[in-house]
Formats: sequence, C-alpha cells, structure tokens
Amino acid sequence: MAETGKGVTAGKLAINVQKRLTRAQEKVLQKLGKADETRDAAFEEMVANFNKQMTEGTKLQKDLKAYVAAVKTMHDASRRLQDCLADMYEPDWFGKEEMDALAEDTDTLWLDYHQNITDKSLITMDTYLAQFPDIKARIAKRDRKMVDFDSARHHFSSLQKGKKKDEAKIAKAEEDLGRAQKIFEELNVELQDELPGLWDNRVGVYVNTFQGLAGQQEKFHREMSKLSQNLNDIMTKLEEQRQLKKDGTAAAKTGDGAKSEEANHSDSASSPPKVVQRPGPPPSRPTPSPDQRKKRVDSFEDEASVPDANTDSSTKTTQQSAVTNGSDGELPPGFIYKVKAIHDYAATDGDELELKMGDVVLVMAFDNPDEQDDGWLLGVKESHWVQNKDTSAKGVFPENFTQKV
Repeated sequence: MAETGKGVTAGKLAINVQKRLTRAQEKVLQKLGKADETRDAAFEEMVANFNKQMTEGTKLQKDLKAYVAAVKTMHDASRRLQDCLADMYEPDWFGKEEMDALAEDTDTLWLDYHQNITDKSLITMDTYLAQFPDIKARIAKRDRKMVDFDSARHHFSSLQKGKKKDEAKIAKAEEDLGRAQKIFEELNVELQDELPGLWDNRVGVYVNTFQGLAGQQEKFHREMSKLSQNLNDIMTKLEEQRQLKKDGTAAAKTGDGAKSEEANHSDSASSPPKVVQRPGPPPSRPTPSPDQRKKRVDSFEDEASVPDANTDSSTKTTQQSAVTNGSDGELPPGFIYKVKAIHDYAATDGDELELKMGDVVLVMAFDNPDEQDDGWLLGVKESHWVQNKDTSAKGVFPENFTQKV
C-alpha cells in the first residue's frame, strides 16, 4: 500500500475522508430534522463554562503581562532619573555618598519587584492556562465521536427497518454502533469528571494570583516609601546648607556679620527691640546617638528636680519681685539675660524649647560649655519661672529666632 506522507497511508487517508463525509451528511440530516441528535444539556453547560473560563483566564494573562511590562518600563525610567540626579550631584554637596547608595537600593528594589511578580503571579497564570488547549481538543473530539455515534445508530436502524434485510450488513452495523458508542461514552465520562473540577479551581487560581500580586505591591511600596523619605531628607538638608551659605555670603557683603551680631547682643536691656527679618532655618545640631539624647534629657530633668540648698526664702522673694516687675533692673540669680521670641519655633527633639512669637525666655549658661552647639542658647520661659520658680522646663532653642531685650 502506497504511503502519502509520514505515518499516513492511502488507506488511512481514505478512511478519514469517508468519516468526514459521513459526519457532514449526519449533521445536514440533523439540521433538516430527518435524523435525531444526541443532546446533553448538562454537558453543554459545562462546555459553556469552560469557554467562559478560558476566555477570562486568557484576558487576565494578557493584562498581567502588560502590567509586568509596565513595571519594567517604570524601572527603566526610575533608573534613568536616578542616573540623571547622580550626574548632576556635585561631590561637595551634602549626602553625595548617601545619594549613590540610595540610587543602588532603588534599582535593586525595582529588580526584585519585577522578578517576584513574574514568578509568583505571571508564571502561576501561565501554568493554569497551559491545561486548556488539551481539554479543548478533547471536547472537540468528543463532539466528533458523538456525531459518529449518531450516524452509526441511524445506519443500524435503517438496515433493521429495510424491506430486504441483509443479516451480514446488520451485524456489521451493530458492531460499528457498539464501537462508536464505547469511544464516545469514554470521552464523555472523562470530561464530565474533569470540567466541573476545572471550573471550581478558577477561584483558587484568581485568589492566589491577586493575593500574591497585592503582597508584592505592599512590600514594594513600603520599601520605596522609606527610600523616598530618605531622598526627601537629603534634599531638605542640601537646601538648608545652601541657604546658610547664602545668608553667610550676604552678611559678609554688608559688613562683618559676626561683629554686628555681637553688637546686637551687647545692647542694654532698656534698648528698644530692633526690626529683624525672618530668620533662615535654625542652626544645624550634631545628631546625638539615642544614649546621648537620653543622657542629655535626663541631665535636664535631674538638674531641675534638685533644689538649690543656698536659695533661701528672701532670695526667692527677690527673684519673684524682679521677674514680676519685668526684670528691668536685675535678673534672678543664675540667668544671664533674657530674650524675646520674634518667630515661632517647633521643637524637634526632647531637649529643645517650644517657642511662640512674643515668648520671653530667661537665658542661662550651660554647665558644660562643650555641650553648647553653635547658634543655640539654653533657657526657661519667664512665664514658667514666675509660676514655678524652677528650671524643670528649660531647654535649648535657636538664637536667631529670638531678640535680646
């Protein structure tokens, strides 16, 4: 027997052609109502659900791939933006090393995010949809075998009803009918077992896909928020230093800024307040470690809680009288001079003094001069001293937010 192709003989080809013709004829007869058709409403509903599930899954896979591609695009844009900032950032600017490290951490975070959503969401969907082509092919085969079964059944019935009965043909038709019925029912039963389970499985797949995606998004945005805050802090500090440098340059152009400030502080208490411009940012303070900050605050509290053994009632009376009368003639012992807040100041640390414009502060010396930061004073509000006669509420504050009175 001649071969027409790899693994296909002329005989097999003829059989396949005959099967197609027989199925086509059977479908025409069924549409014309001349032959009954095997119908299974429950199975047809399963197939409708399968088609719906495959369509939804394919769309989800497509949109998820688009999302992953968008993440990669955002990563590329973020990298170019960080590179641009690194190129512009001059070596002597504040936080140059921190900027370089931040750019590297940002790039790594984007890489991890892209890889994680690919592994935990996209690959899950790819695996889920990989089973659909095989099941779809088996459904199509089941439909063809159902037509073969109907055709064999009709052929066998027509031979039985014929006037001239050929027992050999009837026996052969009955055998073909049994074989067609067996093949169809085997496929039909398998699919009826698989399709409902596949339909129910879609919920778990969707939950795992979006739960994994949401978890990766939450982690990514949490870490990115920290990096963004670090970038904002660096930019804020850079602007503060630029402003301080700008103010220093302006003071140098108008004269000796340091001598002018010293002259202002040496004015008598009775001198009228001078008009001042809004100050720049408060002078920077070295950032103490948590232990140093706690030690400093505890030192203030301990010092305020121990009464001065040398202070008698007459001294307290003198202090109260002096402060109550405005301290025009003298200050209570322990205070150097007093200043008036010309701008509000919000404390940023536990040892700092909160100021409102108009507050009068009694300035005192530091016990340890080494603890005094440049541009910062130590004192207690006059209103607190009048009411409590102690320094428990003392704190440091920026000198350029006040004016000596």
